[in-house]
Amino acid sequence: MNQLKRYGAKIRVIGVGGGGGNTLEDMINHGISGVVCISANTDYQALENSNAEIKVQLGAKLTAGLGAGANPEVGREAAEESEAEIRSSLEGTDMLFITAGMGGGTGTGAAPVIARIAKDMNILTVAVVTRPFNFEGDKRSQSANEGIERLKDSVDSLITIPNDKLLTVLGKSVTLVSAFRSVNTILQGAVQGISDLITRPGLINVDFADVRTVMSEMGRAMMGSGFASGEDRAEKAAMAAISSPLLDDIDLRDAKGVLVNITSSSDMSIGEFVIIGDIIKGICSPGATVVIGTVIDPEMTEDLRVTVVVTGLPEKHENSENAPLPFSQQRSKRMAYEPPKASKPENESMARSSFLKQPSPMNREEAPAKSPALNSPFKVPAFLRRKEPEESVE
Repeated sequence: MNQLKRYGAKIRVIGVGGGGGNTLEDMINHGISGVVCISANTDYQALENSNAEIKVQLGAKLTAGLGAGANPEVGREAAEESEAEIRSSLEGTDMLFITAGMGGGTGTGAAPVIARIAKDMNILTVAVVTRPFNFEGDKRSQSANEGIERLKDSVDSLITIPNDKLLTVLGKSVTLVSAFRSVNTILQGAVQGISDLITRPGLINVDFADVRTVMSEMGRAMMGSGFASGEDRAEKAAMAAISSPLLDDIDLRDAKGVLVNITSSSDMSIGEFVIIGDIIKGICSPGATVVIGTVIDPEMTEDLRVTVVVTGLPEKHENSENAPLPFSQQRSKRMAYEPPKASKPENESMARSSFLKQPSPMNREEAPAKSPALNSPFKVPAFLRRKEPEESVE
């Protein structure tokens, strides 16, 4: 009798430079699972303090372990000097996440080199990077743009998080530590949400080939995540995910691929799965490849989390008259949320985007008006339903 052999996909996360290294440390401290963590840096001291399983010193001869001095060219040359070490650290990897802060020296210069090496090794590569705050200056912003352009040439999918989005959503009174922690939460959500689909058991499993189909050679991507508990948690979590502030300027109907992770305890019903699937289907074009999987997490108890990764998005056209209406404006025009009719007890179910963990008016989803489409308290906007004759909007 033939023996079956199981070959699990090997997933690695590499934090490049100071920003990427800090994000990686946050992931490790918060217990990211199912992946091998690699820290790559020109700064020897930062590597010494890292808890990553694998550490790669970039450009030891070029920089003497003292960093890239905010010069992307030094970061690039350092990575090229250490190509053999990078290849060794990636040996046997099926999927690689690259995380870096764009605008500095090591992350901006080295991340595209690492992506190119991964591409040469036929590794499915997803970069999740940040853009600098506007107050950091034009030079840093220009360096970030150039680094992102180089990354596009080698990665399969690229998720870019603008730090300035934090100021809009969190407010200028938020502490610097909380602001950067929010960014790290987003990056970890993207990595963990995708890796869990591949590595953790679920009622509906997704294999690595499914993920490769949705993310391979797709270009620009973005993600949103939401969670909820109690009555109507499926609708609330799904709506919170697609209402993420990160998706504000994106027309989700343009996505070529959609990857959905539904995480809950084993008590999730088939009805909840269908409801989430219907909502997600409503944001997709008919030709989009949609992969939906579930992950069983006993620690979730009453909570349900939905993570949505959309890929194959068209490039942004900042000042184009044909640019899509920001999703926040679509919500304000098309989602008729009703104010709560009465105060609720403290354990009232809530849905919120995991973009923000601390409670605030920005991350609460109030009960929408009734929707005949889903037979639930939600009024699903026209944007989220199959195309029907246009209704007048006041």
